[in-house]
Amino acid sequence: MLKVKELNGRINRRELLRDTKLQQRSTAILGNMYMFAYDPKLKAELPYYDRFPLVIVIGPAPGGFLGLNLHYLHPKIRARFLDKLLETISADVLTEKTRLKVRYKLLAGAKKYREFAPCLKHYLKDHMMTRASQVFAPDWETAIFLPTEHFKNAKNAEVWRDSRKQYLST
Repeated sequence: MLKVKELNGRINRRELLRDTKLQQRSTAILGNMYMFAYDPKLKAELPYYDRFPLVIVIGPAPGGFLGLNLHYLHPKIRARFLDKLLETISADVLTEKTRLKVRYKLLAGAKKYREFAPCLKHYLKDHMMTRASQVFAPDWETAIFLPTEHFKNAKNAEVWRDSRKQYLST
């Protein structure tokens, strides 16, 4: 298993996904975090999108799954949001088997999780350009700070500004 903490220097997204130490999955499991290359079906209609999402799976959806792409939040907000999500698990120590117990209904029903709104995305399995690479729980806090987001049609700052407006208005 690749330890995210062992990564240093510039990160090549494609090489990261090809690393033989990463756990490749053909299906995403609820409560786990994944990274993958993605080409949205409706990209021509989107103002911007992330080609390399970092996603926590929160439920099934037609043709794929619902996930929280943490890249839509500024890294500091990402860290705070992940801390809130970590409150849903009962374990004191994160292991490779740890999963978050978050689902759409929980997130939508509690103002404390309002940051989820700009992160919620429907991912279609047929538009995943690579298999999903699982990020194990001990590496989640490191993974959220890796500069792997790859927004098309907007700079990171613009996406984070739009996301902030969205979650503050909820």
